[in-house]
Amino acid sequence: MDNNQNPANTNSCATEKKIGRFRKQIFSLLVLAPVLLVVMAVATGLGSVNVPFGHTLGIISSRLLFFLDFSNPSWTNSQAVIIFDVRLPRVVMAALCGAALAMAGAVYQGLFRNPLADPYLIGVSQGAAFGAVLAIFLPVSWNAFNVWMIPAFAFSGALLVTFLVYRIAITGNILPATTLILAGIALGAFFSAGVSYIISISGVKTGSMVLWLMGSFNNAMWNEVRVTLPIVLAGLFVLILFGRSLNVMQLGDEQAKQLGLNVERDKKILLAASTIIVAAAVSFIGIIGFVGIIIPHAVRLLWGPDYRFLLPLSALLGAVFIVTTDIAARVLFAPAEIPVGVITAACGAPFFLYLLRKKIKSIF
Repeated sequence: MDNNQNPANTNSCATEKKIGRFRKQIFSLLVLAPVLLVVMAVATGLGSVNVPFGHTLGIISSRLLFFLDFSNPSWTNSQAVIIFDVRLPRVVMAALCGAALAMAGAVYQGLFRNPLADPYLIGVSQGAAFGAVLAIFLPVSWNAFNVWMIPAFAFSGALLVTFLVYRIAITGNILPATTLILAGIALGAFFSAGVSYIISISGVKTGSMVLWLMGSFNNAMWNEVRVTLPIVLAGLFVLILFGRSLNVMQLGDEQAKQLGLNVERDKKILLAASTIIVAAAVSFIGIIGFVGIIIPHAVRLLWGPDYRFLLPLSALLGAVFIVTTDIAARVLFAPAEIPVGVITAACGAPFFLYLLRKKIKSIF
C-alpha cells in the first residue's frame, strides 16, 4: 500500500497539523496580550497634547506602582493629569468595549450558527439606543438628578429588549435560535421606530442624541470604568469557559445533546453573559457597530474556528482594534474628533475584504 494512503500516516499528519495550530494559537495569545498593553500605552500618550512615551509610562507607573520612588519626576503635573485622569480611563474603556463587542459577536455567531450574527442581532443596540434617547429627552431636572441617567437607561433598555425577545422565543424549555433571531429583528425594528420618533420631537436635544448614537469615548472617566470593568471581565471569563460547548453546538443541537451537552442551559448562559457585557459597554459610550462581525471573522481566518481560542483571541484583537480606532478618532482631525462608530464602519469592510481575499489566495 502507498505510504501516502496509509491510515496511520494520515492520522499522524492530522495530529501534527492540530498540534501546529494549537502552538500557533497559544503563541498568538501570548503575543497579543503585550501588544494590547503597548497599544494602550501609545494611545494614552497621543492626542492634541502629545506626551513622550517614556513620560507616559512613568506617569502610569507612579500611580499604579506606589512602592517605587518617583520623588523627582521628569514630567509636569499637567501632563500627569492629562495622562492618568483624562486619557487612561478613555483608553481602558475603549479596550473593554472592543473586547466585549468582539467576543459577544463570536458567541452570537456560534450560538446561532450564523456568520452574519453580531451583538445587536437580537435588539441589544436598539434597546440601549431607546433607553439613551429617552433619558436625554426627559426634562433637564431629571437629567441633572443623576449623571448616570443615560447609561442607566441605556443598560436597562438593552436588558429589557433581550428579556422580551427571550420570553417570546422560548417554548417550554427549548430556545430555538431561528425564533430568537426573528423576535430580535421584530422588537429591534419596533424600538428603532421609538428612537426615530423621540429624535423627531426632541428639538434642541437632537444633537446630543445623534452624537450618542454614533459612539464616542470622549466622556469616559474612572467612575465609568469602575462600573464597566468588573461586569465585562466577569462576562468574558464566563464565555471563555463555554468555548468547548460552542464547538460542540456547531454539530447541531441533536448531536450536541447526544454528546452529553446540556444545550438549552448553555444557550441561556451564553445569551445572558454576552448580552450583559454588550449592554455594559454600550451604555456609556453609545453604539459602535461592525466590531462584532469583523473581528471574529478575522480571527477565524487567521487562527481557525476553535472557540476555545477564538473567544480570547477575539477579545484581545477587538480591544486592540478599538483602541487603535480611538487613536484615529482623536488625532486625524485634531482638535476636532470623529465619532468612533463612524471610523469602525468606514475601515471595517475594507479590512475584512482584505483578509478574505488573502485567505482565498492561500487556498488556491
